[in-house]
Amino acid sequence: MKRPLLVFGTLLFGASTACGQSAPSSDQTEQVRMLLERIEKLERRVTELESKQAATPPPLSAATTAPVQPPSTQESTAPPVQAHQHDVQERQAAVQQMETHFPSLQVRGFGDVDFSATDQKGTTSGFNLGQLDLHLASALSRKVSYFGELTFNAQPTGYTVEVERSIVRYDYNDYFKLSFGRYHTPIGYWNTAFHHGAWLQTTIGRPEMVRIGGTFIPVHFVGFLVEGNIPSGGAGLSYNFGVGNGRGTTISRPGDAGDDNDNRAWVANIYSRPKRLYGLQLGASLYRDKITTAGGDFREWITAAHVVWTRETPEFLAEFANVNHRAVLTGLTTNSQAFYVQAGYRLPWFERTVKPYYRFEYTHTPLSEPVFTNQDLVESIVGLRYDISGYAAFKTEYRNAKRQAADPRVNGLFIQTDFTF
Repeated sequence: MKRPLLVFGTLLFGASTACGQSAPSSDQTEQVRMLLERIEKLERRVTELESKQAATPPPLSAATTAPVQPPSTQESTAPPVQAHQHDVQERQAAVQQMETHFPSLQVRGFGDVDFSATDQKGTTSGFNLGQLDLHLASALSRKVSYFGELTFNAQPTGYTVEVERSIVRYDYNDYFKLSFGRYHTPIGYWNTAFHHGAWLQTTIGRPEMVRIGGTFIPVHFVGFLVEGNIPSGGAGLSYNFGVGNGRGTTISRPGDAGDDNDNRAWVANIYSRPKRLYGLQLGASLYRDKITTAGGDFREWITAAHVVWTRETPEFLAEFANVNHRAVLTGLTTNSQAFYVQAGYRLPWFERTVKPYYRFEYTHTPLSEPVFTNQDLVESIVGLRYDISGYAAFKTEYRNAKRQAADPRVNGLFIQTDFTF
C-alpha cells in the first residue's frame, strides 16, 4: 500500500526537478501532499469494501433452511423457566422465518403417556394415552399473527378433538397488543403460564382450581383481549384486559357459539416482574360475569392473587382465588375459596436433570353454593421430575387426597412420560 504512494511522490518530485527547478515551490509541495492523502484515502476505502464483500455470505434460496443445532448440556436438561415464554419463543421464531413471505405455518407438538393406580374403590387404573397437543403459529404480516391450539384426548369410546385456543393478534407495540378469539382466561398465573402440553409444567397435572374441564374458574374465554407493558421503570408492570362471552350453559365451557344472556363478562389482570429480582412475579386479577343456570341468574365476582419465583433453585408457586356468587332474585351470596402452594428444587447433580417437588392444594365450597357442585379438596402431592432430554421428561407422584368430610382419604401412584416435538 505504501510502495505505490512512494513511487508516485518520487515521480512528481522528479518531474518538477526536470523542469529546471532546484526545489519544488511551496505550492507544488502542498499539491503533492494533498494528492498523496487523497490516494491513501481511496485505497483504504477500496480495502474496506473488499473485506466486507468477502465476509458477506451468499444469499440463501427460499428452500434453504438452517440446520438444527443440538441443545447444550444445560439447555437439554433444564425445562423452561416459565412456560408462557414458550409461546413468546414460538411467535418470535415464526416472525423471523417469515420476514420475507406471509403466511408461513409453524407446528409444535406435545404428548404424554400416563399410568395411575389408587386405593379408591370403583375407579379404573392402568395406562392412558393421555393428550396429543398441537400448537400452530403463523405470522400474517409484520404486526399480525395467528396462534391456534388443538388437543386430541383419549376417551373410553374414542378420541375427542378440542379447539383450545384460536387467536388473531395485532402487535402495535410493546404497550398495546390486541387479540380476538378463544384463549386461556388471564386469571392468576398457572392458567396462562402453563398450557395443555404436560411437558411445560413441573408436575403431572394442573392444580384442581385451574383443572381443564373444571368449574372453579373459567379456564377459557371467547372475546377480545388487550395486553402489554406499562411504563414503570424497574417494577416491570404488565396488564391484560378482556371482554367476552364468559361461561356457557355448561359452566365448565365458554360461550363459543354466543353468550347465554345479554351481559358480557370482563377480566382484568395486572402483574409485576421486577427487573432486579429475575424470576419473581406478583399479580392480581378480577373477573366479572352473569351466569344463567336452571336455578336462575347469578352475578359472579372472582378475585385472585399470585406470587411465583421461577428460578428453579428454588421454584415457588402460590395462588389464591375467591369466587363470589350472588343470586339476582334472592340476593343470596356465597363465597368459595381455593389455593395451592407448590415448591420444587432442581438438584445440582446428574447434570441438573432431577427435580423433586411438593404441592399442597385446598378447595372449599359452602353447602349453600348454588352454582357449583361440592368441590371440597385437601390434597398433598410429592413428586420427582427427571428430564430424559431437553424434550422429554419422566415424572412420578404420590398423592394423598380427601374430598368431603365423610369420604376416606385416597392414596394414589401416578407416573407420566411427556415430551415435545
